[in-house]
Amino acid sequence: MSRTRELLREPWVQRGVRAALAAALAWQVATLLPPALAQSAYYAPLGAVIAVHPTVADSAAAAWRTVLAILLGFALAVTVHELTSPIPGALTIALIVALAVAVEQWRVLREHASWVSFAAVLMLTVGVADPAKYAVSYAGLTLMGAAIGVLVTTVLFPPMQLTRAVRQIESTRTLLARHLQDIATGLRCGEVPSPGEWATRGQQLEAALDRMRAAEGVVERARRANPRARRWGGSAASIREQSRAIDRVAVLVDDLTTLVVEFQPHRRGIDRIDGGTGWVLADALERLAGVVCTPHPTSGDERNHEDREAAIDAADEALQRLTTLLRTSEVADDEGFFALGAVTVGMYRALDTLRVRPRTPHLT
Repeated sequence: MSRTRELLREPWVQRGVRAALAAALAWQVATLLPPALAQSAYYAPLGAVIAVHPTVADSAAAAWRTVLAILLGFALAVTVHELTSPIPGALTIALIVALAVAVEQWRVLREHASWVSFAAVLMLTVGVADPAKYAVSYAGLTLMGAAIGVLVTTVLFPPMQLTRAVRQIESTRTLLARHLQDIATGLRCGEVPSPGEWATRGQQLEAALDRMRAAEGVVERARRANPRARRWGGSAASIREQSRAIDRVAVLVDDLTTLVVEFQPHRRGIDRIDGGTGWVLADALERLAGVVCTPHPTSGDERNHEDREAAIDAADEALQRLTTLLRTSEVADDEGFFALGAVTVGMYRALDTLRVRPRTPHLT
């Protein structure tokens, strides 16, 4: 039973169930229409599938934008066909397609713009004998199916997309912590990567951040016109807070690791500052990684709460040791010293961001 519930939380499973149900309902309703429309009933399931998207807002937008694009394509095809009847068919098709592609640049249509050229060619090749009848059958039934698709998306466990967002946050959190741990390990072994190598490795983190931001954006869209939005509003807000906190920390971590990689402050003036500078810096980075990879505890989970507080305390102590090292140094004019100071400030800012405890979301 628990595995079934987990499976039903998967976005692709939810979409599959909604699309299948919407298509079946659209077909059934279309077959009950007058014979002139019922003979083209297969257009209704098409509209239903088009309109089933991860969120209610996306479903509604897909429905009206797709139908608008289809109508524009039909109107364009009929108009151009009537005006160019004396010229060869190949030239007519070429002109229609060229104009359709130009119409597709209209920003209102967004990702559904390609339906303009598709519908234009379809009208020219199938419906030109009776354009009005074909337009009503195709666009009308597609619109009806799309409306059913939006209705099913709204009623049947309308998704809030929380599960995927939480997974992306955890994945990004893990990767960010691994970056810090790798730098710490490199400092202890004296094998800090070159700037070029680090830039390449940073692309993985940037890709993870992009996926996390996209997942957060889907959650925000899922709240629109969603009857579950009020119930899960706190969880959605938590997703936003955690995602943006990780995003801010990632920027700070990128800055401070770039300083470590490029200036290697643990080596510049190492004899004058402290023979253990690299180890102190590595310990601070490792402790910060411990906070990054320790998730915020759920309500009532005292053990996880204690683990996170312990990780924050350990990071505080490590940063205090690094700060003491800087304050007792007499190398105020050393380039590495200033870089080390900037790294320390960056870690303090990252830790302050991580102290904030957003509510932990429930998954759905």
